[in-house]
Amino acid sequence: MSYLGYLFDPSHWSGTDGILDLIVQHLIYTAVALFFAALIAFPFGLYVGHTRRGVAFIAGVANALRALPSLGLVVLLVILFGPVFTSDLAFEVPALIVLVLLAVPPIMTATYAGIAAVDPFTVDAARGMGYRPLQILFTVEIPCALPFIFSGLRNATLQVISTATVAAYVSLGGLGRLIIDGRAQSDYGQMVAGALLVGVLVLLVDLLIGAVSRMLVSPGLRHP
Repeated sequence: MSYLGYLFDPSHWSGTDGILDLIVQHLIYTAVALFFAALIAFPFGLYVGHTRRGVAFIAGVANALRALPSLGLVVLLVILFGPVFTSDLAFEVPALIVLVLLAVPPIMTATYAGIAAVDPFTVDAARGMGYRPLQILFTVEIPCALPFIFSGLRNATLQVISTATVAAYVSLGGLGRLIIDGRAQSDYGQMVAGALLVGVLVLLVDLLIGAVSRMLVSPGLRHP
């Protein structure tokens, strides 16, 4: 039987836990994780980039978070949160925590790097025109740093989409369900379908973020 047979079987796409339903679940995990990661990382990156204070701190935090083993941390957090929650939150919260921790470093470091890379003469010109620090940040530094910020968001999004498959390891949904269930059933077609769909989803989201970036970033600031 062809390994692609599972993917092209229409009966596997509809219904509860069908492929379309799993894709939606996967995207929800990704969106929620990125939302909370941005709430944490973006202000820190802006502050450090604008004030140049705490550079060593965010570098250390970013390196430490990148070194965390995703799967092992999910299992550990499920064990810790199990007695606290009696619903699916005992699995959802640990999975989201891990995905948030994974997304924070690229967003935070790219935001800092973008703000820090703004031409100091441009900042001095704005200051000479009477701009206050927050005005400089929001009207000069952030617009100039958008290429870096989008690069960090892009990196974080692709990492989260790829790693969100670990949610299936603790009985949650998403495209990882195809890989975990396929392995349990020795159904290699199902496993191949899961891997291919994650790859295609990564490419499509990457193209979408690239298109949004081209719309919002000034043409003079785009990298060749």
